[in-house]
Amino acid sequence: MNIVFAGTPAFSVPTLQALLNAGHLIHAVYTQPDRPAGRGRRLTPGPVKQLALARGLPVYQPFTLKESTAELRALKPDAMVVVAYGLLLPKDILAIAKYGCINVHASLLPRWRGAAPIARAIEAGDTVTGISIMRMEQGLDTGPILSQAEIPIDEQDTARTLRDKLAMSGAAALVETLEKIAHGAIEPRAQDESQACYAPKLSKEEAWIDWRQSALSLERKIRAFDPWPVACTRLQDKSVRVWQAQIESEVSAEETVPGAILSTNADGIRVATGAGVLALLRLQAEGGKAMDAAAFVNGHRVHAGDCFTTAA
Repeated sequence: MNIVFAGTPAFSVPTLQALLNAGHLIHAVYTQPDRPAGRGRRLTPGPVKQLALARGLPVYQPFTLKESTAELRALKPDAMVVVAYGLLLPKDILAIAKYGCINVHASLLPRWRGAAPIARAIEAGDTVTGISIMRMEQGLDTGPILSQAEIPIDEQDTARTLRDKLAMSGAAALVETLEKIAHGAIEPRAQDESQACYAPKLSKEEAWIDWRQSALSLERKIRAFDPWPVACTRLQDKSVRVWQAQIESEVSAEETVPGAILSTNADGIRVATGAGVLALLRLQAEGGKAMDAAAFVNGHRVHAGDCFTTAA
């Protein structure tokens, strides 16, 4: 097919690579404008742009797509493939391609419509998620489903590891779906609105750990917020990122304050929660590097009886 591709982050890269490998003709790649990154805050191209330039593909980076309608019409694409592009597609854009705008979404729609389906699935304790290939319409992830593929969520999965699995699954599913579309072998099906739920964008504010929550909820949150915004707490008036933890007990120690450190050893920092005990395994002090619990205890003089707190 003649394809226009729209995507920006690392999640989008396997799909673009799979389209190229399958022999599709990529007439243009649309990606968000370069963003400041690193200590020098220099404008840096995103992962999709880097791949597109390496493969000699035309790259467009408009701040909105409203200005690109005529440009896209001139390309006469069979399909516009959209994978985590990050910009809204106006109604006129949705109608340009012969087979429409086809989206690779990281959930089993209609569950987890919205910006952060991977993190929200982990945070909610889902045991399975997947990829939905959807024909886009004006609603938020409401379009008809063309195909789906399930992926189990392992107990150790973070948003980072699950993202990588879903990215590869989505790439394969998209190529297979395009082949079926070309042969008229797919019947789109409407989503069941009664099963819809939303995955709002993550924020730094909600990354703060509320130790009154259960150990189960907090362990899920820590995995869901890796790699961003990363769950965090405070100790001795300094912020501490928590990268990894495990549930030691779902039964609370008697007469303990949520956030209180019960003990420290090489296996973790045991912390009381609103329900159960959570062992912190990997932490990062303000201005420092991530390290295991034993190194953190030795380097920061952490003792039983100290107390983690939420942001002031």
